[in-house]
Order: sequence, then structure tokens, then C-alpha cells
Amino acid sequence: MTKKRIASTVIGGIIVGTCCVIAALVIAASLGAAGVLGAAGTGTAISSLTGAALTSSSLAAIGATGAAIGVTMGNTIGKIVE
Repeated sequence: MTKKRIASTVIGGIIVGTCCVIAALVIAASLGAAGVLGAAGTGTAISSLTGAALTSSSLAAIGATGAAIGVTMGNTIGKIVE
């Protein structure tokens, strides 16, 4: 593999990874705002939260499974780009 190809693969991976993180935040907040995720640890309905509290609670409700799905998607897309 040439240095140019390695560099483009690394840059592609960084871009895809960043997009996956941003998408995960948006998806989690959307699910939380829609009322799909129930209540936060404090008992407050996630759908009633806004801003950082909404995003944080939504990501916590999705948990490790949601994070694993995001990582898997990022890795798969990275392999396709490669």
C-alpha cells in the first residue's frame, strides 16, 4: 500500500467516524424527543428534556448496544471506502 493510499484511508476513516458520532447524537436526541426512550435516571420523561440533557439522557438510555451498533457501522463503512 502506498503512503498516499494509507493517508486517504486514514482520513476517510476519520471523516466516517466523525459523521457516525454526529449521527448517533442526532438519532439519540430524536428518539428521546419522540418519547421512545421513556424516562431518565432521575425519573423525568426524556421527551420533556432539551439540549444537552436530552442528548445525554437519550445516549444513556440507548446504552452500550447503541454504541456498539454505531462502531460496527463506522467500521463497515470504513472497509467499504477502503
